[in-house]
Amino acid sequence: LLQHLKEHRLHSDVKRGDRVFYFTTCGWMMWNWLVSALAAEATLLLYDGSPFAGDNQILFDYADAEHMTHFGTSAKFIDAAAKFGLKPRETHRLDTVRAMMSTGSPLVPEGFEYVYRDIKADLQLSSISGGTDIISCFVLGSPVLPVWRGEIQCRGLGMAVDVWDDDGKPVRGEKGELVCSKPFPVMPIGFWNDADGSKYHAAYFDRFPNVWCHGDFCEITAHGGLIIYGRSDATLNPGGVRIGTAEIYRQVEKLPEVVESLVIGQDWPPQNPNDVRVVLFVKLREGFALDDALARRIRQTIRDNTTPRHVPAKVLQVADIPRTKSGKIVELAVRNVVHGRPVKNQEALANPEALAHFRDRAELAD
Repeated sequence: LLQHLKEHRLHSDVKRGDRVFYFTTCGWMMWNWLVSALAAEATLLLYDGSPFAGDNQILFDYADAEHMTHFGTSAKFIDAAAKFGLKPRETHRLDTVRAMMSTGSPLVPEGFEYVYRDIKADLQLSSISGGTDIISCFVLGSPVLPVWRGEIQCRGLGMAVDVWDDDGKPVRGEKGELVCSKPFPVMPIGFWNDADGSKYHAAYFDRFPNVWCHGDFCEITAHGGLIIYGRSDATLNPGGVRIGTAEIYRQVEKLPEVVESLVIGQDWPPQNPNDVRVVLFVKLREGFALDDALARRIRQTIRDNTTPRHVPAKVLQVADIPRTKSGKIVELAVRNVVHGRPVKNQEALANPEALAHFRDRAELAD
């Protein structure tokens, strides 16, 4: 509760009488985060249903009708609103909205541009990130700092958050591991059915002794902000070069035909793997099919805006992409399916049947 009060009052400027909304299910940690706003003497605004019901404007209608002050959503919602061509700045007042918060996945620079251009120019856009395991944030917003395109504004107050290289040394302007180098109040005290604490230790403290390593691949910028490139355990490593999955998603999902994408590293060659190759799966808008021309455009977009190592060896279409009940895509589960390995904890998936789209794909044999 103390952590949430800090995040609401100091990082999000939630005041007595504010009206706070977060689009979340009760199964996501953001529900707990939202409910705690009561401690800041705010009113909660709740919504159950599709965020794109009716003419896709329902959440913006809600913001106006209920005098919302804090609009909490996900990067995927912002991306979808942009692709739908929504321009709430022209169709809604949004005069009471002071802050928009985004989480669930990294908010790409184009998402920042869309919010300030087409939603509202004078609000605090806070991309925030933390974890279900701590029910709070490591990095988030600040009402007294500037917002830089594509960056999370700052590290959490009272949290020794840093980015370390493989040798355990702090780095700036370079990619590395997100760590919290000192204990903090919301650390879980252990896992169920882990009597000797070995699972808990392996999850967070194996990488750096006595230092929480959260598993995010990220960078601290010259502004003191952060860019998250994806989960460390899902990073790609073609030719020994680490690539964050978000670097590829940002490029692919610019294309209007692409609804969503998922990328993995496939061990290659299968019989005697000594490298990985990048494999990209795309879910396309209804009525579109992946042909050679679209695959070439996808590869060229990635090549033009990143490096040749980011370009996927294979681009394949799928009908759906598996995600957790909180909406996060699951690269590791797909990677296990592609390699014929069992997938643990399938009960945490909202659509486990989607894993079948990735199993025994003949295209991945050559």
